[in-house]
Amino acid sequence: MECLRHHGDVDAAPGLLDFAVNVARIAPPEWLQRRLAGRLATLGRYPSAAEDLAVRERVGARHGRSADEVLLLAGGAEGFALLPRLEPALAALIQPSFTEPEVALREAGVPIEQVLLPPPYALDPNLVPDAADLVIVGNPTNPTSVLHHADSILAMRRPGRIVVVDEAFADACPGETESVAGRSLPDVLVLRSLTKTWSLAGLRCGYVLGPQDLLRRLQVGRAHWPIGSLQLEAIAACCTPEAAALAADRAQQLASDRAAMIDLLRDAGFDVALPAAAPFLLLRVDNGEIVRKELREKGIAVRRCDTFRGLGPDHLRVAVRGTVEATQLVAAMIEVAGT
Repeated sequence: MECLRHHGDVDAAPGLLDFAVNVARIAPPEWLQRRLAGRLATLGRYPSAAEDLAVRERVGARHGRSADEVLLLAGGAEGFALLPRLEPALAALIQPSFTEPEVALREAGVPIEQVLLPPPYALDPNLVPDAADLVIVGNPTNPTSVLHHADSILAMRRPGRIVVVDEAFADACPGETESVAGRSLPDVLVLRSLTKTWSLAGLRCGYVLGPQDLLRRLQVGRAHWPIGSLQLEAIAACCTPEAAALAADRAQQLASDRAAMIDLLRDAGFDVALPAAAPFLLLRVDNGEIVRKELREKGIAVRRCDTFRGLGPDHLRVAVRGTVEATQLVAAMIEVAGT
């Protein structure tokens, strides 16, 4: 269980060139910082139900959903912590994938079936056991960077089954073409995070979209005032049409940077998992654990991947960065890996 709680922030450290964490930048953009600073004077009062509703309306408008189909979260990861309240008899986890869902379900004693996808990690709905009444899939998936087709995800729906889609990185995909966030379905929950694109890891902001009855079940026993004023402000700010347009621009830049980084890595002889659609890449490197440690000695942090189901010590995840940083990474990898 301990290794499942390992995340990229553990691999990173101040002073290192950071390819381990997928957050876009060190701090939120200045316009967002100003909006958050403008709310500091209001922290002496509790967030109101009216404020919560207004933010849910904003999120709903972002995805073509009603406010009643939105539950605000203290980070997307809180959504996974709430899933045991659905009381599944058997949860199927599409792997390799983000490990927090498994942690939450195991701690609640929920039986789990691992659905391990072989390279190139394409989703096959037929691999999901019929008995599973809860299925969790990432799209695009961390750490494989695979973007599954929406039709494949929805093909996992069955009577009596709930499908949970982790779309933490969906806004990093141009056009969000395979997102199901805008579809109102009675058995599908979509988790979204604002941590990555808007550099809000320290504030914990996200939301879940889904039918009212499932959202009510998720909230049973939840603490009062679970979302603070600054979180409400951040969620509202990042779901405006203007912010959505900025995110779309960034997604296009990420796609360009990712393509350039893939070329650099492959030209140097490194094995990159393809196709890739997320702001990170999965690599397979001989003697990966040694390479990772020697890169750290050279001041570069990359994410170990032996903590993900189905991957081993020769797998490394690297965040997509600009050409200058990517060139530094590849040069260092050539030096330590001897390609």
